[in-house]
Amino acid sequence: MMATNTPQTVLIIEDDPIIRNILQTNLTSQGYQVLAAEDGLKGVQTAKEAQPGIILMDIRLPNITGWEATRRLKLEPKTARIPIIVLTAQSTSQDLQYCFESGCDAFMTKPIQFAQLFTKIEMLLNRSFDHPPVAK
Repeated sequence: MMATNTPQTVLIIEDDPIIRNILQTNLTSQGYQVLAAEDGLKGVQTAKEAQPGIILMDIRLPNITGWEATRRLKLEPKTARIPIIVLTAQSTSQDLQYCFESGCDAFMTKPIQFAQLFTKIEMLLNRSFDHPPVAK
């Protein structure tokens, strides 16, 4: 039996408990179910098990970086289609290049503008439903 992809579930992969909490509070208030992981490895594992509708990924994470976690998720058939929004304090053109090379779907700089974040989440969730995953 395949895990059901729950569109309204957001996985936050963020090591800073304050930022994680702020994201969780804002997302919950918008009606999203929220899962959280505090490092890259745990984030990859949680994504595989829970099949969230979307992932918010920090870059500077313990164990493996957000870039590496994103690459692993995009290579894994079970998680390859889950949209990933990278959240980072760095916003150089090199960061942007890494973002898309690793396979993330969108990029946002911290501090987070929540109206903009919710718009991106909705846009990516709607896009992923226009193209349902192909059964393997």
